[in-house]
Amino acid sequence: MITFILSIIILIIGYIFYSRYIERVFGPEDKPTPAHEHKDGVDFVPMSKSRNSLIHLLNIAGMGPIIGAIQGILFGPIAFILIPVGCIFAGGVHDYFAGMLSIRNKGSQITGLIHKYIGKTPFKVFMVIVSIMLLLLATVFVYTAGDLFAERFFGVKEFAITNPIVLCSYIVILLYFVLATLFPIDKIIGKFYPVLGLLLIFGTGLVLAGFFIKGVHLENFSLSNYNLHPKNLPIIPMFFMTVSCGLLSGFHSTQATIISRTVDKETDGRRIFYGMMCLESLIAIIWAAAAMDVYSTNFVPQNIVGTVNVVNIIANKFVPFNLAFLVTLAVIVLPITSGDTALRGLRITIAEALNLEQKKIVNRLAIVIPIVLCVLSILIWAKTRNDSFSLIWRYFTFFNQLIAIPTLCCASVFLALKKKNYFITLIPALFYVFITMSFILSEKIGFNLPLKYAEIIGFVITILTLIYLMKLVKNKNNV
Repeated sequence: MITFILSIIILIIGYIFYSRYIERVFGPEDKPTPAHEHKDGVDFVPMSKSRNSLIHLLNIAGMGPIIGAIQGILFGPIAFILIPVGCIFAGGVHDYFAGMLSIRNKGSQITGLIHKYIGKTPFKVFMVIVSIMLLLLATVFVYTAGDLFAERFFGVKEFAITNPIVLCSYIVILLYFVLATLFPIDKIIGKFYPVLGLLLIFGTGLVLAGFFIKGVHLENFSLSNYNLHPKNLPIIPMFFMTVSCGLLSGFHSTQATIISRTVDKETDGRRIFYGMMCLESLIAIIWAAAAMDVYSTNFVPQNIVGTVNVVNIIANKFVPFNLAFLVTLAVIVLPITSGDTALRGLRITIAEALNLEQKKIVNRLAIVIPIVLCVLSILIWAKTRNDSFSLIWRYFTFFNQLIAIPTLCCASVFLALKKKNYFITLIPALFYVFITMSFILSEKIGFNLPLKYAEIIGFVITILTLIYLMKLVKNKNNV
């Protein structure tokens, strides 16, 4: 229990002090934000700091802080150290600069920022990568939310697409995604997300309260148990790829740039971007602790360890029966409220690349209809394969962490050009170059090399990335 409490203390202290330092380095200015300068009633709409914070929390949360936590805790109590430390020095920094750089660049999406700060070729590459990642995420979240809903409220155990209840769940969720993608941000997302955000916080709070009411069995970290993974997976790179949301997630950059168009003042950014990343990290820590308990007390059948099915087991153990459905509902909300904004982010990203204004509904439909057809195609393919979720999630995990790299590189270039402390973004950027390259080079979904060779090549790529950034900054300074 001591390590669990320590992790929360690290998170709180980090937010209070380090986030203020990051804010000072960036230097918020008192000038009109894109929400005011480019107000269009669709994507550029000024909203309050409190509303934006809760919306952004739901946008970035997804299933990451839940699935990532219940998988990441298999490594042992080291998760309680790495999650908050990673959040403070990497995830929070990443999210803050993604949102604030977007505000400084007229609400530009992450691909637009890559084009400006890193170059045309990286822009083309990451335009494809971002599009693939958002499509995969939306698809996974359609059937993750659908399966959770069908299981909890209809008792469904077989989730074939031919099951009428399952099929109807998918259709309803996808239709909602379309509406939330098309409608002005303040009409659906702006009205309901603050309430749903409070539901997420309340549901997680119920689990935490259950620790003290019903008791919880948690191991403390020591050098003798630094890695307890049952499959002996290495902490580097696997832990950092497994626990993304809650530690660092490239997906967040696509969501921060959506909210950048609704931020009222630049000084709101610390709470919205950095603060909500820390709150998501806290949620991940609590769910990781709950998973550690049910694993250690043999509440979880071996065949569902690390899967979303653990959610209902946790809810049933720590929360009174008449309130357990609220916990499941709070978790169901996560893929829904990230899946719709994944599609919204993809719409805005494509529109920005095509220079197609989005005030007219016909222009939005021109982009959304092909996106939905792609999602349907991936969904149908996924439901015909037994290992589809695992396969899609692994590729999403790679693309997700890969996208965090150019975001941090953009921030490093920005800070270097401003003659400010660029190490705060450069160090996590290079670390994740090494992590993602080591992962894809060693994994079966990639090149399947022995880990030691993958790490050597990953280190070389990291050095080459550093050299590229140094030359890039030098050239920009000479212009």
